[in-house]
Amino acid sequence: MNKFYEQGLRFECTQCSLCCRFEPGYVFLSEKDIKDISTGLNIKPNTFIDKYCRVVITETGMRLSLKEKSNYDCIFWKNGGCTIYSFRPLQCRSYPFWQASLKTEQTWNQLEESCPGINRGRLNSKELIEYWLEKEKEANYSYRDKRYGT
Repeated sequence: MNKFYEQGLRFECTQCSLCCRFEPGYVFLSEKDIKDISTGLNIKPNTFIDKYCRVVITETGMRLSLKEKSNYDCIFWKNGGCTIYSFRPLQCRSYPFWQASLKTEQTWNQLEESCPGINRGRLNSKELIEYWLEKEKEANYSYRDKRYGT
C-alpha cells in the first residue's frame, strides 16, 4: 500500500506550546508513562495518579489522562514550557505522528491550522514515522485501578 508519507513528512517543533495549551483534550498515559513520570518526579505511582491524573471512559474502556488546568493548559505546562519534558508521555513525544493524524494527506495538512511546525522544517523519514506509529500501537493505555479492583 502506497502511503502519502512514503517520501517522509516535514515537521519540526517550533516550541510554540499550542499542543499543550488553550484547548481541551486528553493526554493518555500508558503504564510505562506512569512509571517514568512517577520516577522522574520522585513520587509513588499512586500518588502521581491521585494528584495529576483523571479517569476517562472511552469506547475501549477506562484510560488515564493528565489533568488540565482551568484554562486547559496541561498540568505540567509552566513558565513557557513543559516541566516534565525529559520524561514526558509517549503521546507528547510522538506528536504529530499519530494514527489519527496520518489517516490521509488531508488530515495531515489540516494540522497546519493548529501547529506551525507541520509541513515545515526537517524531513522526517517514513521509517521514523512508522516507528512512532508502532510505539502508539504497542502502548497499553487501558487503566485498571489495582487499588480498588476496577
